[in-house]
Amino acid sequence: MVCTLGRGGRVTEQGRMSKLLLFVSSVLLCCCRTTRAEIFTSIGQMTDLIYTEKELVQSLREYIKAEESKLATVKSWANKLDALTRVSTADPEGYLAHPVNAYKLMKRLNTEWSELESLVLQNPADGFVSNMSVHRQYFPDEEDETGAAKALMRLQDTYQLDSEAFSKGKLPGVHSNAVLTVDDCFDMGKTAYNDADYYHAVLWLQQALKQLDDGEEAVVSKADILDYLSYSVYQMGDLPRAIELTRRLVAIDPSHQRAGGNLRYFEQLLMKQLREMNQDYQPPSEEPIQLGTYSRPKDHLPERESYEALCRGEGIQMTEARRSRLFCRYHDGKRNPHLLLKPVKEEDEWDSPHIVRYLDLLSDEEIEKIKELAKPRLARATVRDPKTGVLTTANYRVSKSAWLEGEEDPVIDRVNQRIEAITGLTVETAELLQVANYGVGGQYEPHFDFSRKDEPDAFKRLGTGNRVATFLNYMSDVEAGGATVFPDFGAAIWPRKGTSVFWYNLFRSGEGDYRTRHAACPVLVGSKWVSNKWIHERGQEFRRPCGLTEVD
Repeated sequence: MVCTLGRGGRVTEQGRMSKLLLFVSSVLLCCCRTTRAEIFTSIGQMTDLIYTEKELVQSLREYIKAEESKLATVKSWANKLDALTRVSTADPEGYLAHPVNAYKLMKRLNTEWSELESLVLQNPADGFVSNMSVHRQYFPDEEDETGAAKALMRLQDTYQLDSEAFSKGKLPGVHSNAVLTVDDCFDMGKTAYNDADYYHAVLWLQQALKQLDDGEEAVVSKADILDYLSYSVYQMGDLPRAIELTRRLVAIDPSHQRAGGNLRYFEQLLMKQLREMNQDYQPPSEEPIQLGTYSRPKDHLPERESYEALCRGEGIQMTEARRSRLFCRYHDGKRNPHLLLKPVKEEDEWDSPHIVRYLDLLSDEEIEKIKELAKPRLARATVRDPKTGVLTTANYRVSKSAWLEGEEDPVIDRVNQRIEAITGLTVETAELLQVANYGVGGQYEPHFDFSRKDEPDAFKRLGTGNRVATFLNYMSDVEAGGATVFPDFGAAIWPRKGTSVFWYNLFRSGEGDYRTRHAACPVLVGSKWVSNKWIHERGQEFRRPCGLTEVD
């Protein structure tokens, strides 16, 4: 038996595109070949694309107007000459007998037709193409589109949203006219399919099929959707439903090059399994495929379920007994001169490990200045390779970041000094202020800020020891999602603009506090801006002396 599983690239053309759409599509395709990657990881940079698109739309309208003006002129010539030639051809000799007609014929053919030819040869698209060329370096590419699609799937998983809710723009607490069409859903499914992610492929291809069955118009054909969907369902181990979907495909397209072979293979495989398990055939469920129909495959993250539950606000271990131990107070940094006249407001977020939040720490003006300085430098956020100590990008951290020095602007220096005054720790050996902006589905999966014993070279190049503490500034409110969560002890801290949170990563002994493993939840709706200061051990010897035990 020859197995014909899989699918190929048969393309179905549906309808004709106008000259204008063909022109614009070809220009866009050209412009997307040389672009900066991973634009989707930063909302801050994506906002520039909004204005770029607005400018391109205006340029496109000017092009259309020029084309219409040109066409109107050509039509006017054609109408005038059509009437003229009807008269001249009715009696050519009689027409030319008049000397004015003879002169005007010579003039038209020698001068006016040449002018018309020049008009027709003019290309109003030159201005539009030139404008596109200026902006093409900022256009997203295929990697950006794929990354944005995967970000939607990440949000779908974390916040348990079904594909239909997404396609209708119904997110928690948000109702929008941002909808996904049949073709959008199909492209989402195909992105997952091409990545061998059949779990998400099934969810999105099923949604595309549902919307098509409900009468929505689309470019993609039902046969193409069923082709991808039936094979994805087979990969999820649901042979009865794969057979049903393949039969639908064969009914629509009996000559389909793979469907017949796939159907025979699926049926034979199902019969073999039923014989081996001594079971009777059970028809597939009539319930549509939706979130929960199939189990989501396990991945590399052991605390995936608890982490995502905390992101949804579930499983938070805030008991009444613990809440009674949390207080708020004014904090003057042990009578630090910078804070004596204006102490900061301090709130306990968690008792053990102790996490505090400082209110009104950054003004709106300071936040805007920090963002202004960081925005031109935003690059894909990196993590330090525990083996080499070298910074590198990672799929579990999706954001863009920039590093700012205190000497660059008085605001940065002022923030650094404020952090030192509040914590009582020197920032002379701290890392630069890191500014991060989380884009579509932006996240940082559970991680430690400090280096563990199995990665002794993580901060060796810095020569300042381990990261003793983390000071995290929230520089924006987030409409939905974006919490900082601690899966080990079930805490969730939500962003509040202008506030900061602080915790120690190391005990006084220098041993790592493994409870501080934390994560930045995916941003569901909104833009999340943060900045953080990682404070290191060196220089803290007298500011935070060692304790008597490992866990002091």
